[in-house]
Amino acid sequence: MSRCPWAKTDLYVQYHDTEWGVPVHDDRLLFEFLILEGAQAGLSWETILKKRENYREAFDQFEPALVAKYGQKKRKSLLADPGIVRNRLKIEAAIQNAQMFLAVQDEFGTFADYIWGFVGNEQKQNAWKSIKEVPAKTSESDAMSKDLKGRGFKFVGSTICYAFMQAVGMMNDHLVECFRHAQLSRTAREAK
Repeated sequence: MSRCPWAKTDLYVQYHDTEWGVPVHDDRLLFEFLILEGAQAGLSWETILKKRENYREAFDQFEPALVAKYGQKKRKSLLADPGIVRNRLKIEAAIQNAQMFLAVQDEFGTFADYIWGFVGNEQKQNAWKSIKEVPAKTSESDAMSKDLKGRGFKFVGSTICYAFMQAVGMMNDHLVECFRHAQLSRTAREAK
């Protein structure tokens, strides 16, 4: 069975085979990925995957309404938590992003309705043959980044946005030889 070449460790294989590139429309899970992608900046995604359960516990299962209300006591406990990335800017960004996330929900009904608009509300089917072809950012991620920043979100540069788009299935960036590419493109066709 052929997989994308980055799926080398057991943790990556599990993530690759079950989550990466699967379209997500659940707001709580979209918020989780938004925060985790920002936390990953400058680190490997595997580092974040290893800490994911700790993040879920530390950030109240990524319930944006709870995270948005974190005060000084909670912020200090997060900075002292070895189970997450203890970076003050990333922790502050997660709290601010929760507040902005709620504002987007108020405006659009759901965050999913807002975020999926950047790809015309359907998964973009790419056909990369080599990992070298896969871009770090695109015009869609540039537009998403600009809009999110304009709304007050942090740690949402275009490269982070593109990684988010890949993770939540807005892009099918599995290589064409990977068994998941065909599965996800078939699912997208059936959804139309």
